[in-house]
Amino acid sequence: MTYHQTGRRKMKRTAKLTAGVSATAMILASVAPAFAGELNLLTWEGYADDSFVKPFEEATGCKVSATYVGSSDDFAPKLAAGGGVFDLISPPSDSTAPLIAAGFVEPIDTSRIDRWNEIYDQFRSGESINVDGKVYGVPYAWGAIAFMYRPDKFDTPPTSLAALWDPALEGRISLWDDKSAIYVAARHNGNMNIYNLTDEQIAAAQTSLVDQKPLVRKYWSTAGELVDLYKSGEVWISNTWAGYQSALLADEGIEVVEFIPEENAEGWMDSFMMVAGTPNAECAYQFLNMAISEQGQCGVANVNGYSVTNPVAARNCMSEEQFTALHQDDPEYLNSLLLWENLGDRLQTYTNAWNAVKSQ
Repeated sequence: MTYHQTGRRKMKRTAKLTAGVSATAMILASVAPAFAGELNLLTWEGYADDSFVKPFEEATGCKVSATYVGSSDDFAPKLAAGGGVFDLISPPSDSTAPLIAAGFVEPIDTSRIDRWNEIYDQFRSGESINVDGKVYGVPYAWGAIAFMYRPDKFDTPPTSLAALWDPALEGRISLWDDKSAIYVAARHNGNMNIYNLTDEQIAAAQTSLVDQKPLVRKYWSTAGELVDLYKSGEVWISNTWAGYQSALLADEGIEVVEFIPEENAEGWMDSFMMVAGTPNAECAYQFLNMAISEQGQCGVANVNGYSVTNPVAARNCMSEEQFTALHQDDPEYLNSLLLWENLGDRLQTYTNAWNAVKSQ
């Protein structure tokens, strides 16, 4: 099935104007009174964009700095190397368990999150942020790890993951440099229970990725890197952070099409989590409240093209077209994705398998 992005690209330009006005008008209602301080984020590209962070800084006095990650696997090592540098992080739902278990993050006082109850219940109550009766994250954004191709390079549109193993596309394929490559290869092999793979199935996925490696132009690690690979004509097909890189390419005048393959696609949800012992908790809570308000929700939707976790805020700041395009009123779409799950003590096994592929 095709992942419809054309309408999203068109509406993003108008939505930025209307949502920007709404966010500015509502900013005083979405944050607490001014408080001078600092806030250091370890997060994804677009999650600290000036379009919504600058107004936050002006209203609160909290200065925001961001360090960006390229993979879900970056959070734990960076925190282990010096977690005191950061105040808030935004890991996806399959990477939170080790952070909580290691004590890198501390529980969230949800009574300080004004609009907590507006967040989709399946995110708010999900096991990725709820451990031993405590809540460790504020759900922020979600979406699909879709696939993307240049239609001018294909006589027949690809519909299956098999295209990423097609020898005819040697040197034109890219895959995200992330352990989720194991998920892709497992589905290609017909193993759909991708978060509970046996050792044998992980080994088979690893073998498939090693077989694929000569066909791969490059494993991409950032949004900009993948965009550049498409712009230069080096890559014709890849996986993608749905809605984001396709919009960046559209701005460059390069047509791409996103699609959900026959073997389905993963879904993800990112939550903001508070680093244990942060001295900047006041600014952190103000940022968390902003993040799930109209300002933060339409902020990330307009910049990254992602769906958001607070449908009440989304309804208030999105056009009907944008609300529908981002599946904010379509729980069946979310449920159809293979939403990332905590891998528990199997996380290292998946990660080691992917690292073994890259080392060969």
